[in-house]
Amino acid sequence: MSEILVKAIDVTKRFTGFTALDRASLDIRKGEVCCIIGPSGSGKSTFLRCINMLERIDGGAIWIGGELLGYRRDGDRLYEMRDSEIARQRRRTGMVFQRFNLFPHLTALQNVTEGPIHVLGEERKAAADHARELLARVGLADKMNHYPSELSGGQQQRVAIARAMGMRPELILFDEPTSALDPELVSEVLDVMKDLAESGMTMVVVTHEMGFARGVADTVAFMEAGRIEEVGPAKKVLSEPDNARCAAFIRAVHK
Repeated sequence: MSEILVKAIDVTKRFTGFTALDRASLDIRKGEVCCIIGPSGSGKSTFLRCINMLERIDGGAIWIGGELLGYRRDGDRLYEMRDSEIARQRRRTGMVFQRFNLFPHLTALQNVTEGPIHVLGEERKAAADHARELLARVGLADKMNHYPSELSGGQQQRVAIARAMGMRPELILFDEPTSALDPELVSEVLDVMKDLAESGMTMVVVTHEMGFARGVADTVAFMEAGRIEEVGPAKKVLSEPDNARCAAFIRAVHK
């Protein structure tokens, strides 16, 4: 068994009058693809945002590579990290959002090089060379100098994936990466994600694409009302779930 890269224990997140995550626990191993499924509002995106520290948790704990996120230990006490320390930890993860979030005034190449140059401190030429390799890998070698407005939704999302990879993360989080795309553009993004999975990248994917989950995921976690109600091998969870609510959700998705 490969080592556990992400460990989340009893993660709780509350917003005003609402508990978005209710003691959610999950282990993700290095090189694993974990798909998180469940109805809208079940806490899937919030869970990703907590792993990436875009949201501070109200209870529980998350570790990446054995490092506790958001806190440092001094003896027997925990202290909240400074923003600069949190930014350092956040570099361990890449994130691909539903709506691409590209810089509209930068070309595809510039979107991919911006982080490595200004956050990682890479030399401009080295960052640009790596960005060209990544854009070629996602099938956009001929679009490097195009602006987001000149690209289709699927092409923009592939730039976003290249941008996440450009930061050399240990894992990439995907928050329903195909939900904003026209149906005919979904497959081109999923193909890039499949290639990334085959390369050994650790991936956590919030998705309603059951075909992708069946074909690519190692594990599947089902969320309901902020809780992870079932988690296990993808084939088992998607074909013979133990949780009745999970079974009903999968049947509904396949109708």
